[in-house]
Amino acid sequence: MHEQTGLPDSDVKSDQEFREPKLYRVILINDDYTTMDFVIEILIVVFHKPAAEATRIMLDVHKNGKGFCGVYTYDIATSKIDRVHKLARKREFPLKCTLEEV
Repeated sequence: MHEQTGLPDSDVKSDQEFREPKLYRVILINDDYTTMDFVIEILIVVFHKPAAEATRIMLDVHKNGKGFCGVYTYDIATSKIDRVHKLARKREFPLKCTLEEV
């Protein structure tokens, strides 16, 4: 028994056993068909960006070929990417989104 918690020693985890989850950067990729307004809408609706920040990111996508939407755990990042792709398909835009490990 662990003296401080009253739990069996096998149930007490050391600090080294707890790891922060890996983080991933979500990236929007530019294309020649998706409208700037739709990209801004995606950034506001999916990534909860204020309008001014969404506009800045959209301009990054337009000028630099990609824009960074945020940093998330893997599950959240992939969920947001799936949502972007579904909304884009629904509106018949080829907008793509990807992730990279931070």
